[in-house]
Amino acid sequence: MIQVGAAPTVRIGTAVDQFWRHRVSADVRFRDRILIMMLTGAGAAAVLRLADWWFRSDHVAEPLLFALLSLAFWYGVSRIVLGWVNYAAIAKPEHRRAPPGLRVAVFTTSSPGEPLAMFDKTLAACARIRYPHTTYLLDDTRDARFRKVASRNGAVWLELVGIPGAKAGKINHALMRTDEDFILVLDPDHIPFPEFLDRVLGHFLDERVGFVQVSQAYYNQSRSFTATGAAEQTYAFYGPGLMGLYGHGASVAIGANCTFRRVALSSIGGHGIGLAEDLVTAIRLHAAGWRSVYVPEVVSRGLVPEDLGSLYRQQLKWSRGVYEVVFSDMPRLFRRLSWRQRLSYLTIGTYYLFGVTTPLYLVFPYLYLWTGLQPANMRFADFLTAATPVAVLGVAIYVLIQRWLCDPGTERGLHWRGLVLKWACWPVVLLGTVLAIIRAEVPYIPTAKEAARGRFLRLAWPHLLLLGAFCTTVARIVYVRLRSTPEAALELSSEAIWGMIGFATLPALASRGTLYAAWQARRPPRGAPWDDVDLDRIGGAS
Repeated sequence: MIQVGAAPTVRIGTAVDQFWRHRVSADVRFRDRILIMMLTGAGAAAVLRLADWWFRSDHVAEPLLFALLSLAFWYGVSRIVLGWVNYAAIAKPEHRRAPPGLRVAVFTTSSPGEPLAMFDKTLAACARIRYPHTTYLLDDTRDARFRKVASRNGAVWLELVGIPGAKAGKINHALMRTDEDFILVLDPDHIPFPEFLDRVLGHFLDERVGFVQVSQAYYNQSRSFTATGAAEQTYAFYGPGLMGLYGHGASVAIGANCTFRRVALSSIGGHGIGLAEDLVTAIRLHAAGWRSVYVPEVVSRGLVPEDLGSLYRQQLKWSRGVYEVVFSDMPRLFRRLSWRQRLSYLTIGTYYLFGVTTPLYLVFPYLYLWTGLQPANMRFADFLTAATPVAVLGVAIYVLIQRWLCDPGTERGLHWRGLVLKWACWPVVLLGTVLAIIRAEVPYIPTAKEAARGRFLRLAWPHLLLLGAFCTTVARIVYVRLRSTPEAALELSSEAIWGMIGFATLPALASRGTLYAAWQARRPPRGAPWDDVDLDRIGGAS
């Protein structure tokens, strides 16, 4: 085996780019927990008050439509409440010094079509990880240049061609050809900091710990609207979200930046295989009695999709994969999990239902504006009165939990681009839901590492149709009300009409962001994001 140590410690001066420094999430203080409990308690009271108002019998107009509206609306509210439940358990493990002498492997995988220069940068960074380790490139490209890149950077090249199970299959075959006790799975687009393993390995002193996950952060989020939005979607999850899951004993292996104990993987028959192989592996390990640790620290930076088409493909794969876990593994493993783990994984497993609820939100305003059919007899002003406290407390809690972002200097904010892109992806997520129901297979395709040119109409057509429907509907409403609606009817219907138009306006505005992302995809950013990464400027205390 080729033992790879670190390059000499680099002294970090004030001129070094702060972006590439080691970051640690804030500690969780007692007064923080009290404040979270107070706000979530007030939020729970506001939700109960809203439910008491919502489900009054005189609010039901069309029973079937009211039931569908209630399912969509209360799914959204339930996601907010489940987030509060998660934040109530927010916790941060104390750092434990890595003991000397552990035998550690770093696995990174390559697939046909992935850029060679990216691997050169990643493997060079792996060679700089201070804790002694062996880096392995699990390669199925049939390209001799990858072997040379591995050799040049002190990594062991393992050719794994035609292995079923994609990335997870290669990891399992590599486990049979290696013998290190701990395995860091590192995606090839992630550049590790020299202190990576020093921040992780000490937690394995607890023999019950099966895996340790660290945060994911990115270095290309400023290269496009899509990259910024895709990164924004992850900030709260990789900070307070996963800290809450850790507090519930339900940390999730994310597929990258996760270090496993070999014995733990062996106890469940190896790394899970599937489109959501990381999630199923975490559930199986917890069901087998292993503990997990989440370390909310930035000790590497990777890539998010830079174009809308790549984001669509990623979300299709993830949505189909999560449902695969929900339908197959969760039912048989749930009885071996704690109730907190069950709730946490149920929360994750139902995330992509927004692909079903979003079109319901879209349909109801247009159904009323064109046919007069409405699911509920609710005054718009009364709805705002009942729902505003929930919304205000939701925003307040979201602002509060940003204290535990892993890199607040770059991650704090309202994250509106992330919301726009979540909205953009609902047709793709809905497709993933349908494919899961009919058990259709989706090939495992690695997320694109470089921006790809996209065709505007192909990426934007659902949102162009929505904007067309919105403009046509508003024009029709204005024309009818000006030309043929009696004065008395104008006054009686004004609140309902303009309230529905208000509900239809929000997604129409979000679609403008989607159109911008689709238009931007016509001209991807120039150059590769890793071209400007200087490994000598990476790492060190924040």
